[in-house]
Amino acid sequence: MVERNNRNAGGGEATVLHVDDDPNDTALLQAASRKAKLDFELHNVEDGEQAIAYLDQAERTGVRIPSLILLDLKMPRATGVEILRWIRRHPKLKGLPVIVLSGSELQEDIRNAYAEGANSYLVKPLGFEALVDMVRNLRAEWLATKDQSLA
Repeated sequence: MVERNNRNAGGGEATVLHVDDDPNDTALLQAASRKAKLDFELHNVEDGEQAIAYLDQAERTGVRIPSLILLDLKMPRATGVEILRWIRRHPKLKGLPVIVLSGSELQEDIRNAYAEGANSYLVKPLGFEALVDMVRNLRAEWLATKDQSLA
């Protein structure tokens, strides 16, 4: 599912790849992105296989390589750690910022994510307004350029 959020006038919107098997988490992230009125395209895939297929095509064609990846850890078919390893092995993708967005607060999960190359690890916030704030912060920290002002 692709959710487009407030395209900016210059057409230079970033693509954020969200990898999460929970449709409720996906719907909440889409709603939070809309409420935050941010200028990026949110592309959602439901599992590790879909994520790898999307990224493989993006790497081969150079089209729609995401500017940021939000990655859940616990998923069917390929875990978040396996996807992270796959990304870090591919030259055109290994520099992409990957933020693990997980419900797990286990220190082992956090250590493993960083050991495999995660740029950040965030625990999924409780409450919708906290999610909206998190989305705004992600935009400010990971997608803003010096020439852009935040909405």
